[in-house]
Amino acid sequence: MAEQDPQGLAAARPLLTDLYQVTMALGYWRAGRAQDPAEFELFFRRCPFGGAFTLAAGLRDCVRFLRTFHLCDADVQFLASALPPDTDPAFFEHLQALDCSGVTVRALPEGSLAFPGVPLLQVSGPLLVVQLLETPLLCLVSYASLIATNAARLRLIAGPEKKLLEMGLRRAQGPDGGLTASTYSYLGGFDASSNVLAGQLRGVPVAGTLAHSFITSFSGTEVPADPMLAPAVGQGPRVNLVTCVEVWLKRVCAHLRLVVQEPHPGERAAFVAYALAFPRAFQGLLDSYSVRRSGLPNFLAVALALGELGYQAVGVRLDSGDLLQQAQELRGLFRTTAAQFKVPWLESVPIAVSNNIDEEELARLAQEGSEVNIIGIGTSVVTCPRQPSLGCVYKLVSVGGQPRMKLTEDPEKQTLPGSKAAFRLLGSDGSLLLDVLQLAEEPPPQAGQELRVWPRGAQESCTVRPARVQPLLRLCFQQGQLCEPLPSLAESRAFAQLSLSQLSPAHRRLEQPALYQVALSEKLQALVHRLSAATSL
Repeated sequence: MAEQDPQGLAAARPLLTDLYQVTMALGYWRAGRAQDPAEFELFFRRCPFGGAFTLAAGLRDCVRFLRTFHLCDADVQFLASALPPDTDPAFFEHLQALDCSGVTVRALPEGSLAFPGVPLLQVSGPLLVVQLLETPLLCLVSYASLIATNAARLRLIAGPEKKLLEMGLRRAQGPDGGLTASTYSYLGGFDASSNVLAGQLRGVPVAGTLAHSFITSFSGTEVPADPMLAPAVGQGPRVNLVTCVEVWLKRVCAHLRLVVQEPHPGERAAFVAYALAFPRAFQGLLDSYSVRRSGLPNFLAVALALGELGYQAVGVRLDSGDLLQQAQELRGLFRTTAAQFKVPWLESVPIAVSNNIDEEELARLAQEGSEVNIIGIGTSVVTCPRQPSLGCVYKLVSVGGQPRMKLTEDPEKQTLPGSKAAFRLLGSDGSLLLDVLQLAEEPPPQAGQELRVWPRGAQESCTVRPARVQPLLRLCFQQGQLCEPLPSLAESRAFAQLSLSQLSPAHRRLEQPALYQVALSEKLQALVHRLSAATSL
């Protein structure tokens, strides 16, 4: 039950839907069609951010939602108040008995590359139920996939070596948006999140140290309750860290050619307090007052005092100014200080940066010669400012075993009819050739055999001879249960990085990429043509 499953508490509820789903449900029920077998597909029409790829995400949330789908008494009572007062009470009895035991879902595994028109989910079951699932499933998949794709773009810009931290919870669109962003930015390639709830519920690695408020709360007159610190290893005597820091401050200031009174005493007191609490994880936030004249010497004094006891500081953080330039200057000073005091570990102290970092600034921080090791990104990952919505849709493709197709004045909004299978065709070198959609009844493509297909948007067919063929859609949910255990979030993250590595540089390019091709089988193309012609008569 959801109340026994903490992750279930984070999934959508049945009434997280649009009212017209319920009015359609009443229409189906009144027409005697509630149990008609039907199939819907969830897909998108264009890759986001002007790119050529999308990462499929949100499946684990969909499964949690489907497994716990049930309208409670309060849900049904509210729907009764929202629908006409003369609605047959038997309809509400029908709603209260609903679950997803008759629903089947095939899906792209999380972390898969996804392309326009290829289903992320295929949802089949009783017409009334699978209609009610539309809005929640769209809500769960669209934003998750958008976030994962945005995170993947940022990872591609940063390269594999930089550590990326998601820290956008305070900028997110509400608590649910924050949790989703933290979860799926990790799947897309970030290393950790500041979001503690994402760590508890989803297993996302969490990270965080201190803010400017902690530093500015100290004036320098505070006396630590217990300033004594034991060595990192062994049984040596405890040392007064405050006294040790003051001794080191004089040596550091002399090395940096500063007056010993210049570094802010409150900042130093804050660093000491944090070091006493976290001697094995001390990090200095350097820009509360002045990086060069206060933050740096105070950090070095505390770090070197800790070093005498066998501890190593884990890093510094910059949150303002020219981050790239400051990081380069800091690295130089770390090297000279390490040489001066014969502490080689100081040379490689990680430098973390944050402060409204977007794709352009990230590219600058990731360039060769940058001394930045860790990059914290908030607003630009969780709000997806370049494109706030993926635009997924959920369309009916068959009822009662008969194909259904939507024809509109806008050709882009036409749907592909019938229950389908999807395959990815690969070359002999493992390169991706194209994705092909075909009717489920057709035999799958065979490696080494020539196949005639119709690229979407093209006026003519072409032939392709794949060296390998990958089925894309996996049966994941049937009769109310998972068909196989879902991968862990970390496993899906690794799969996403593997998927991205298979893209050609032309398709992986973030600006003006080559578009990846999706094609239809000859039989599916013929069905589209036949239904289009029949409808236009």
